[in-house]
Amino acid sequence: MTGHQEQRAAGRTDRAGTGDLTGRVALVAGATRGAGRAMAVELGRAGALVYVTGRTTRERVSEVGRPTETIEQTAELVTAAGGTGIAVPTDHLEPAQVKALIERIDEEQGRLDVLVNSVWGGDRLIEFDTRLWDLDLDNGLRMFRLGVDTHVITSHYALPLLIRRPGGLVVEVTDGTAAFNRTYRDNLCFDLTKNAPHRIAFGLAAELTEYDGTAVSLTPGFLRSEEMLDHFGVTEETWRDAIAKEPHFAIAESPALIARAVRALAADPDKRRWTGQSLSSGRLAKEYDFTDTDGSRPDCFGYFEDVVFGGQDGTAADYR
Repeated sequence: MTGHQEQRAAGRTDRAGTGDLTGRVALVAGATRGAGRAMAVELGRAGALVYVTGRTTRERVSEVGRPTETIEQTAELVTAAGGTGIAVPTDHLEPAQVKALIERIDEEQGRLDVLVNSVWGGDRLIEFDTRLWDLDLDNGLRMFRLGVDTHVITSHYALPLLIRRPGGLVVEVTDGTAAFNRTYRDNLCFDLTKNAPHRIAFGLAAELTEYDGTAVSLTPGFLRSEEMLDHFGVTEETWRDAIAKEPHFAIAESPALIARAVRALAADPDKRRWTGQSLSSGRLAKEYDFTDTDGSRPDCFGYFEDVVFGGQDGTAADYR
């Protein structure tokens, strides 16, 4: 942390998300790594029972090709944090598997309070700065399947269980707020895929109204996921070394920030004020008064809007 950042963070501590979720049941779809894993663990830390799903297990590796993170590990981390983690290998593109997953949750728990749709796994397919007619069409269409179809299939089967009790929460995880994504994301298929969750949340908010349910879309900022750290050749302890290669990485946040946002939302008795909205981890950190693990409160989208796109004077340090 720079001296400027230290000055801004003076008086702050590592404020975690708050809220007791004991007795609540959550499903984090796409919890193998990154934001999904962190959200599952934080829900467990709040006392929830969390079903974690994904395709990479200790016996099988998904097309993402990262055997170092598995859903069994995630479930163990949930339990170690104070909750109960249950790993269920699931391909969310396969309706029969998702249907069986929800039937199992119903049989074992009889309720579902929180659904986090965090399935993705398409980063390897992105070709930035490439015109539609030059894209690999199979990769582009695969992004739709991974980032849109999975979310719709999962909600189709999970929502009848979630609406049995009032107050259910659906979180559509995406990349970029609706406002940020008004700037073209430099790949048409990626752009469409990451804007779709905003409309899914908007539509589900209308459909859940009579059940006192809440649906939001939620994005992290510049996320220091395992894949991103590996991409820059750094670790969570040495991540600032990557700023020399990518200056905007100075605004990066750990997966804990979005995880704390989900916990705060799930525990908020007045969360329906957010329904249908596009939210970010940074915005909710301010609203619920929590920080990242280093005590800072990165506002990624404010930084990009004002400085990167808006041309205002400032540095990432001014937005932490």
